[in-house]
Amino acid sequence: MLKFLSGIALASLLLGTSAMSAERDTRTSSHSLFVWAGDRDKQGNDFLLVIDADPDSADFGRMLTSLKTDQKTVRPHHTEYTMPASGMLFANDHDAGRSFILDVRNPLRPKAAASFDDMGGFAHPHSYLRLPNGNVLATFQHNHATMHSESRGKSGGLVEIDDRGKLVRAVSNADPAFADNLLMPYSLAVLPEIDRVVSTNSSMHDDDLLSGTTYQVWRLSDLKLLRTAYFDPGVQGYAHISPEEPRVGTDGSVYVQSLGCGVERITAIATDAPKAKLVHTFPGNWCGVPVIVGRYFIQSVPAVHGYIALDLTDSAHPVEVSRLKISDDYNPHWTAWDPLTKRIVITPKPMDSDASDRMYLLKIDPDSGALSIDEDFRDTDGKVGFSFAARAWPHGWTGRGLPHGAVFSR
Repeated sequence: MLKFLSGIALASLLLGTSAMSAERDTRTSSHSLFVWAGDRDKQGNDFLLVIDADPDSADFGRMLTSLKTDQKTVRPHHTEYTMPASGMLFANDHDAGRSFILDVRNPLRPKAAASFDDMGGFAHPHSYLRLPNGNVLATFQHNHATMHSESRGKSGGLVEIDDRGKLVRAVSNADPAFADNLLMPYSLAVLPEIDRVVSTNSSMHDDDLLSGTTYQVWRLSDLKLLRTAYFDPGVQGYAHISPEEPRVGTDGSVYVQSLGCGVERITAIATDAPKAKLVHTFPGNWCGVPVIVGRYFIQSVPAVHGYIALDLTDSAHPVEVSRLKISDDYNPHWTAWDPLTKRIVITPKPMDSDASDRMYLLKIDPDSGALSIDEDFRDTDGKVGFSFAARAWPHGWTGRGLPHGAVFSR
C-alpha cells in the first residue's frame, strides 16, 4: 500500500503541483476566477492561477493559489469558455500540442488530473465545448499522419473526450468537394435542440493564417458531416477571412467572429441549406474571442484598444450600442461571462508595455448594453485590474505571466 501511495504522489508531482500562501491556507473561496497562463519569456512552465472573484470578499481581485504544470511554456492557449458542471476544466498549450484536464472542484486545491496530446488520429486541439452527456467535443487542427509533413495537411477532425482524457469517438472533417481548401477546425458551437454542431475552419499558423473561409455543419448524434460551405465575403471582400469563434444567439442562429473583424450569422442550420450572411464589420482586424450576454454580442477589437457591444435584437442587423477603450496600448483578446456576478473577464495578447499585461473585469448594463470597467477589481498594487507583469507567483516561480483563457467557477 505504501508503494502504491508513493507512486500516486510521484505522478502528481510530475504532472502538476499547486501552492498557496500560508496566510490563505485556512480561507475558503466562495467564487473564483481561473486563468490559464505561462511564462511570457518561455523559460518557466504553464500554470493555472486562481483569483478571488467574489465582489463582496476583502480579497476580491487577489491571488489565492496557483497550480504549476510540468509543461514548459510554448503557447498557453484555450480553456473551455465556461466552467463545466463536473469541475474538470480542459486547457491546452497549443503549440506544444498538449492539453490538460484540471480538477478545480476545490478552487484552493487545484490538481492536474490528466494530460493528452494527439488523439483519435488527430493533433493539436484548439477549442473544447461540452456535449449534453458531459463529455467534451474538441476541434483538432491536423491529421496526425500529415501533421509533421512539410505541408502539415489541410484538414483535421472533431474528437469526443471524457473527463478522464479517454477517447470516445473521432471523425475527420476532410471534404472531397473542398479538397483544395483549408479545413483546419478552429472552434465550434453545439446545438443539441436541433441535433447539430457548427464548426469553423481557420489556421493557427502564420503562413496560412488568412486561408480559412468555410464552416461545417454536423449531425450531433453520429458526428456525420452534413455540409461544408463558404462564409459571405460581403462587399468588402475580407471580413469573412479566418472565421474563428461561433456563438449561439437567443434566436438559435450562430454568430461567428472572424480575424478580419466580421460577424457572420448562420441560419437554417437544421435544414439541407444553411446560409451564412455577413451582418456586421468592426474596425480594423485581428478581432479575438467574443461572448454573447443576453441580447448583446461583445467583441474584443484591437483597433479601438478595447471592446464593442452589439445589440442583437434585430438578429439580422446588429447595432453597435457601446464601445470601451481600455488604454492606448491595450491589445484585447479573450472574453468570458460570469452569470453569478454579471461580469466579463478580459485578457490581453502580450505587448511590449506593462499596461497590456493587465486583466480586467467588465460590467454591462442589461438595458443599454453600456460597457464599463469594474473599478473594485484591484490587484495588490492598488490599481484597477490584475497585473501579469513580473512578480512572485504562489507556486514559487518569479517572472512575467502570459495569460490567455480565463473562466469563472460556477
